[in-house]
Amino acid sequence: MKISTRVEYGLLALTDIAIYSEKGEAVSSADIAERQSISQKYLEQIMLALRQGGFVKGQKGSRGGYQLSRPAEKIYLSEILNALDNSILADSCETENEPANEIRESVNTCLWDKLNAYMRSFTEQLSLADLMRECRNADGRKNIMYYI
Repeated sequence: MKISTRVEYGLLALTDIAIYSEKGEAVSSADIAERQSISQKYLEQIMLALRQGGFVKGQKGSRGGYQLSRPAEKIYLSEILNALDNSILADSCETENEPANEIRESVNTCLWDKLNAYMRSFTEQLSLADLMRECRNADGRKNIMYYI
């Protein structure tokens, strides 16, 4: 499955904010861009979409930046995907220029619609807090040293 860089970077940015703002500090877009190797200009466009989607709130000033607008446990992957690219979890459908086709309809129903339903169900259960935990577990696995 391919996702756009907008979605990928949006997920990275939200996870970064969730991790680095746990003690109440705002996280600057410059820090996010540096840690995640994202163009700051592109990141600002994504942050605008995340702000409009109600995931983050901006804080101005010398200690400004972004914070989550609600707890990470209450932000679900399905919401983020829909805010950044509403076609990812969309049902398959016939295009207006193509006539109805029994084989296409059967394949859509049997495969793509069921796959989309599974993805929707999976992403509705996966929260930003789950991504945070996975990041921490991955960091813990990286730092394990073996001695012989």
